Amino acid sequence: MFRLPAARTFPTALTLAATMALAACNIEPIPDESASQVPAPDFTLGSENTHNRWSATIPPQLTVPSGAVVEVWTKEASDGQITESTVVDELADVDFGLIHALTGPIYVEGASPGDLLAVTVHDVQVEGWGWATILPGFGFLADEFTEPWIRGFPMESGATEVAFNENITIPLEPFAGVMGVAPATDSMLVTIPPRANGGNMDNRHMKAGATVYFPVQVEGALLSIGDTHAAQGDGEVSGTAIEAPMRLVLEIEVMENTRGIAEPQYETDDYYAVTGFATTIDEAARKATRYMIDYLVAEHGLTRNEAYVLCSLVGDLKISETVDVPHMLVSMHVPKGIFGTQ
Repeated sequence: MFRLPAARTFPTALTLAATMALAACNIEPIPDESASQVPAPDFTLGSENTHNRWSATIPPQLTVPSGAVVEVWTKEASDGQITESTVVDELADVDFGLIHALTGPIYVEGASPGDLLAVTVHDVQVEGWGWATILPGFGFLADEFTEPWIRGFPMESGATEVAFNENITIPLEPFAGVMGVAPATDSMLVTIPPRANGGNMDNRHMKAGATVYFPVQVEGALLSIGDTHAAQGDGEVSGTAIEAPMRLVLEIEVMENTRGIAEPQYETDDYYAVTGFATTIDEAARKATRYMIDYLVAEHGLTRNEAYVLCSLVGDLKISETVDVPHMLVSMHVPKGIFGTQ
């Protein structure tokens, strides 16, 4: 359905010399398609267009047709409360009511309740300085780590790695920790837990090359995105990733929800994946397993018994998020390579 985006490349003296040599021999070089794999945006939405709640009443900041490619700029998660000058004693002043500045909403023409919104992530680029913290009372081991802590991470635009300390270097795999559509409610819901509309899933696999499917709950879908992370492990156990501003290129398409998908699912060229949220890891894992069984039965013609056993043989359960105790998100991946052509 889509091609994985390639890393950005720049001509070197060697490649330039090789091109000149080919030209002298009247030989055409093989075109470098890396630049064309990230489509040019049709629309741009800047990081000044933000909100920090989920509600059907939040007005859209941009309207696009189905199939549009949108460039989205995001803020870091604290909405400017944590900066390069923030010291550990100031973390107690962080207002959780401002957490998760989300860019959007984006109204997608033709999207109605009962549809799916397919969001293909073509590119995600780090756009500057980031941070990670321990905030007292927040995180998977909040009862054990009760003192505040902070570390800043200097990063240039487009950075691909960052130093954790003088002995540890972390490769960057940026993605949006929060991505979702508006829920069918007039209430102003906080963004902290994951929900059926998506939200704070903190799923590091929803990066460039993935298409995420959201069940549409309101007219226009009202897609929002933020809480962008430069690096994060499955679970985000301490409470934060490397929180940093980003530039994303997304392709947004309205689809029929023929399988009745109830919670976000996603895929890449290599695997299909489902998510399940709950207030315990056990129940979230059970939901994810059931959703994968449903997918295998509907899309690959298996019986439920066959699908259940196949999940045991090749399905990988991943603890995507534990940080929002008691809210948990568990995903299951099944590799596409096991399926023959149909």
